[in-house]
Amino acid sequence: MRTGRIVMFVIGCLLILFGLGLAAGAAAVGVVNAGQGDDRFFSAPEEVYEVDSYALTVPDLEVDGVRSADEVATLEVEGESTQAGQELFIGVGPSDDVDRYLLDVQHSELQEVNFRPFRTDYLEVTGTQAPAPPGEEDFWVVSSSGSGEQSVEWNLDEGDWSAVVMNADGSRPVSAELQVGVRSDVLQPLTWILLISSIVCLVAGIALVVIGSAGLRRRPAGTGAAVLGPTGQPAPTGQPAQAPGPPQTYGQMQDRYGQEQQPAAGNRFARPVGASAAGAAGFAAAGAVGVRDPGLAGPRYPVRLYGEIDPDLSRWMWLVKWFLAIPHYIVLFFLWIAFFVSTVVAGFAILFTGRYPHGLFEFNVGVVRWSWRVTFYATRVLGTDRYPPFTLDRTDYPADFSVDYPQELSRWLVLVKWWLLVIPQALVVGAFTEAAIVVNRFYVSGGQETGSWTGMVPGGTWADAWDEGWESAPDVVSNQGLSLLALLVLIAAVILLFRGRYPRHLFDLIMGLNRWSYRVLAYAALMRDEYPPFRLDQGPADRRDEAAGLGRPELEPGPGTGRR
Repeated sequence: MRTGRIVMFVIGCLLILFGLGLAAGAAAVGVVNAGQGDDRFFSAPEEVYEVDSYALTVPDLEVDGVRSADEVATLEVEGESTQAGQELFIGVGPSDDVDRYLLDVQHSELQEVNFRPFRTDYLEVTGTQAPAPPGEEDFWVVSSSGSGEQSVEWNLDEGDWSAVVMNADGSRPVSAELQVGVRSDVLQPLTWILLISSIVCLVAGIALVVIGSAGLRRRPAGTGAAVLGPTGQPAPTGQPAQAPGPPQTYGQMQDRYGQEQQPAAGNRFARPVGASAAGAAGFAAAGAVGVRDPGLAGPRYPVRLYGEIDPDLSRWMWLVKWFLAIPHYIVLFFLWIAFFVSTVVAGFAILFTGRYPHGLFEFNVGVVRWSWRVTFYATRVLGTDRYPPFTLDRTDYPADFSVDYPQELSRWLVLVKWWLLVIPQALVVGAFTEAAIVVNRFYVSGGQETGSWTGMVPGGTWADAWDEGWESAPDVVSNQGLSLLALLVLIAAVILLFRGRYPRHLFDLIMGLNRWSYRVLAYAALMRDEYPPFRLDQGPADRRDEAAGLGRPELEPGPGTGRR
């Protein structure tokens, strides 16, 4: 039954992804159809084309699988000579006949045209003969000749064709203001077909995702069920199971935590109920000096990231971990697609009900947990040599991610927090997780393109470059170098290689940066409404979580657990 639900969920995610692709296709085709305009043609900008030869040609217009009678698409060419008193000829004919007509005649074949800025590239064909007036030939399938504006319309037909623009008397040079357009009567029905198909796929996909996710994380009660301790973590072997109480909201957890931090009467150094030894030590130290432990300042955030460094790390294994993790990358590629789809579905659920569907919540947390384990192993920490498990569930692996399930979420906040409110946090996280952004500027002069770093311009300034005849300078933005987080991990890896140990303070800092970024990820993924704190909580776990007994997975040490 569980396998069937997983299959339904995966199929639903793929249908939603396919439906989104169809919707994007419908939008694109609809835009093109609307761009055909009132005259029903989608037209390129009108520009002046000039050649110092007898003809301007567009050769080798190959059309396959389309007959003229089908009226699938129509090509229109409009133009007017820019030379006073000169008549213009526009025609379309078979390429073989056009080649014979222009044999040994100097003409210019249009190879490429750019409109921003306008620039043309021609292949000049030499010749010694002057052509006969083009209107005297009988091989043209469509043609127009005369003074003033000329226009031809041609229904695409199977074959190899060439378009030709000449002076009507066959003289040189040729200069004309031309505009090319195309229209298709199939775009509108194609838009509706794609739109209806996308709606069907999205409805079916969402239904399968909702049904499939409803039982994704359910565990049978009885043999094999997890035994929970008082903190909600798996209880050590031999400890009696306690019936879990009702789920607590973040506010209730904060109230309980605040009460536990109050010292017992007559003993201001009393250990808080449920606090770990490390948390109690910090609390006692704070009381001893009359101030609160800075590590416990501020509220506990309901997103927990845990990772404990392996004391027996291999010196060299980090060199190949990225390769060993490839199977995980393949699985995670599809899981993150499903994560995106389920987040969208959850967003609509929150908007209408104020609740995050529990099945989707557990699935999304599981995807992030899986990613964190792989990240901890192979890339952004390198904290263990133990291979990550292929599961969404919590395990005894020395890296874990969890989020307190929210009993209620703001309906309106879901509209803005994932893109607007998260911007300040995203900028901070991007500062230490993204590589430096470098703008490359390319200059075009004399038909050749040369690359240069921004600011490194011949002549010393932008003005000098333009004065020297640069025609254009398009920008290309790229990422260069390492991010701060990647640099810290690389430094730790090099120290590990040569000294055989991972610097503890560096590990704590790397964990703090990762914890910050994963909190922001959970917030942007709509899992919580509480805004992530602007603070760097270093170490294997947040000390506030440790003080509340929620910092580290409480699992029984055993063979293969990696816990010491």
